[in-house]
Amino acid sequence: MAPAAMRTAAQSLSDAKPVSFWLDDPGRPEALPALTGDEHCDLLVVGGGYSGLWTALIAKERDPERDVVLIEGHEVGWAASGRNGGFCAASLTHGLPNGLERWPEEIHKLEELGEHNLDAIEAAVARYAIDCEFERTGEIDVATEPHQLEELHEWHQEAEKLGFTGSEFLDQDALRAEVDSPTFLGGLWDRRGVAMLHPAKLAWGLKRACLDLGVRMYEHTRGLELARSTTGMAVRTPYGRVFARRVALGTNIFPSLVKRVRPFTVPVYDYALMTEPLTADQLASIGWKNRQGLGDSANQFHYFRLSSDNRILWGGYDAIYPYGGRLSADLDQRPETFLKLAGQFFECFPQLSGIRFSHAWGGAIDTCSRFSAFFGTAHQGRVAYAAGFTGLGVGATRFGADVMLDLLAGEQNERTALEMVRSKPMPFPPEPFAWAGIELTKRSLARADSNGGHRNLWLRTMDRLGLGFDS
Repeated sequence: MAPAAMRTAAQSLSDAKPVSFWLDDPGRPEALPALTGDEHCDLLVVGGGYSGLWTALIAKERDPERDVVLIEGHEVGWAASGRNGGFCAASLTHGLPNGLERWPEEIHKLEELGEHNLDAIEAAVARYAIDCEFERTGEIDVATEPHQLEELHEWHQEAEKLGFTGSEFLDQDALRAEVDSPTFLGGLWDRRGVAMLHPAKLAWGLKRACLDLGVRMYEHTRGLELARSTTGMAVRTPYGRVFARRVALGTNIFPSLVKRVRPFTVPVYDYALMTEPLTADQLASIGWKNRQGLGDSANQFHYFRLSSDNRILWGGYDAIYPYGGRLSADLDQRPETFLKLAGQFFECFPQLSGIRFSHAWGGAIDTCSRFSAFFGTAHQGRVAYAAGFTGLGVGATRFGADVMLDLLAGEQNERTALEMVRSKPMPFPPEPFAWAGIELTKRSLARADSNGGHRNLWLRTMDRLGLGFDS
């Protein structure tokens, strides 16, 4: 970055709060008391993010008499569920290309289930009056390099031949008529498959809905240990225990209480900025009347969108894996990444020169080698888990909740029959091999971005093995 651009980026960040914009809200609910003593229930849900909240809610919808307890180690929605970009996608497979490559025989069913899942989220938002600023705007996959434009056009043609007709190819003029940036060469607009929302308000609304249906909830109650008991399972917490017939684990980025699950995921730190609200003139200089979410097609990609008060969220690019998979609050702030993101923002939208960022934050998400969630059971079917959502958890966690409840009930249905549900990703190797492999992959991806998309021998080998690294 040139010195002048560096100064501009630094000035734009000088007043940014080091917290998630979504969580910095006066409507944030008070935390519920921690568990002290012992509890007994039919179903214990561990984790108060989207995965756990949807599981508890759907469990009560399926059987209102079911006794459900949810425990959360900190506060509901405080982690990835309150820090993400608010892109709620229908895709269960981290995009149609990834799903088609991995599960070609069932991709039409996966797409159908994903569309149904997004519709069900929209219906739940309406049914429980969750004010999460839900907008079914779609998302545009943007090309900023010629090879990306060629790839998008080829993929659009292939998708239509396979019967997937929900996307519209936009040439440069059509795209810039939607959202104007001198860096945009064209794009692919998925008109119905993605919604924008306020992620923290979704979590808080699901919390209220669960409580209204009778879920007993304890915050600041971390699950420490999982063991068999005479009635099923027992989870030890700092000041008590929960005895349950069945347990659903929705802890995602945090170490699973089923230890054999841990090697399947690694934490990746993702970072984002939020601008101050745009003036009417600033917004007019960009257009963006249809308020779509956007993401560029690079390996090191950006995602960006408008908030309800016309701020721009700008995130992505750096995906940081800490050696040993370390989780620490001090990694949530990374000034060098914020400077880089700010500089790239002004390259994309030079007409917004002078705008400032109000918030700059980061946090960990869980990623797996196949880029999409995996599922399973333990303790003779008494425990179910879902993890590895790899950045698509805003929507796919609801599907994961359905799968976990199906597995706990021993049901055989169209979800549990899926190869996607029955298979597992390749686990990550132990250190130092995990860190070395991830770093080599990241450098190779960056090199491909600057080299016309050409993938080196390492990336081609990873492709053949069905392995990858993403956020």
